[in-house]
Amino acid sequence: MTDCIFCKIAEKEIPSSIVYEDEDLLAFKDINPIDKVHILIIPKEHIDNLSGCNQNHQNILSKMLLLAPKLAKENHLKGFRIMINTGKEGGQEVFHMHFHMYGGSEQLVKI
Repeated sequence: MTDCIFCKIAEKEIPSSIVYEDEDLLAFKDINPIDKVHILIIPKEHIDNLSGCNQNHQNILSKMLLLAPKLAKENHLKGFRIMINTGKEGGQEVFHMHFHMYGGSEQLVKI
């Protein structure tokens, strides 16, 4: 997708603070963090959102979820949250599937 900001970040057309990269995933610091640590985990393949996933995406979804504890440990988090906004009504602003991994505050906001 030529107009997708996360695709452009994955292609290194837009700079970001990358904290992890492999052949399938990219993780980078959120530019508007809501916690001490706030990292976005994205697939390099463009997928609009979680509702756009099917059985063929099991591997990438597993990799994304399993990356979160690794990043949390590297950032010295004792606990963390994963948030996945799906669709406009679900609060999604960038329509490239991404997981928010965040933590570090003493006081967690109850949702």
